[in-house]
Amino acid sequence: MNTVPTIKLNNGMEMPQLGVGTFLVKEDAAKRVCHAIQIGFRLIDTAQGYDNEKEVGEGIRLSGIDRGELFITTKVNTTEMRNGTVRQSLDKSLSDLGLEYLDLVLIHWPVEGHIKETWQILEEYVDNGKIRSIGLSNFNPHHIDSLLVYARVRPVINQIEIHPYMTQIDKSGYNFQQNIQTEAWGPLGQGTTEELKDPVIGKMAKQHGKSIAQIILRWHMQRGLVTIPRCDNDIYTEENIDIFDFELSAAEMEIITGLNRNQRTNTLNNPDNFPW
Repeated sequence: MNTVPTIKLNNGMEMPQLGVGTFLVKEDAAKRVCHAIQIGFRLIDTAQGYDNEKEVGEGIRLSGIDRGELFITTKVNTTEMRNGTVRQSLDKSLSDLGLEYLDLVLIHWPVEGHIKETWQILEEYVDNGKIRSIGLSNFNPHHIDSLLVYARVRPVINQIEIHPYMTQIDKSGYNFQQNIQTEAWGPLGQGTTEELKDPVIGKMAKQHGKSIAQIILRWHMQRGLVTIPRCDNDIYTEENIDIFDFELSAAEMEIITGLNRNQRTNTLNNPDNFPW
């Protein structure tokens, strides 16, 4: 079984560096999550907005793996922030997932005018032991600067879109400078960009005897990022965890990083101007 390394967060907790995402995984989420856990994944990422927390929770139970070995993340939805129902949504997430506590909860998007209230509620849940770590998703540096003014509990992570065509070197560097771990969502481009067909990465894949996806995930690992490729296909999930028996050279790392196009998987995914 592949052993996934862990990253120490700024609160001392250890987080698996590689996990599985569940965006757009719904009807068969329980089976897909169960399989991922059984082959060695321990980090499972979901969100209230994915409408699959019950199914993810079922997958966790089906896996037969002790809860203490798992690291479960969810995210507060924008609708809950605007409606003033963050507490109710957190209680529902715990209930739907069938968990007594969550390892990590993120603010999914920086909803203007509602970040401070949401953060302070998350801090309450940390105080009462229902959440162990709290963090951010899709926050730009100026959003983080504003939050750090009042945050009593420092965010442990900022989950942002990162893949070879959207490297976000400046924003990930800012996170690390603030002692906030960077986590990459959409690490393979979510099927909407063309990284998985890129000839430059393809040449590296042949040289290493790996797939293009494995080369990209290895690039994420060697950047020091946490990342969560989607678990919508068991064969690909098995492939995604098989990346710890080779390394990319410094030159290969630079070549992949140099492919950046600042190309989002969805042009609407702008943290300063999003429609949801």
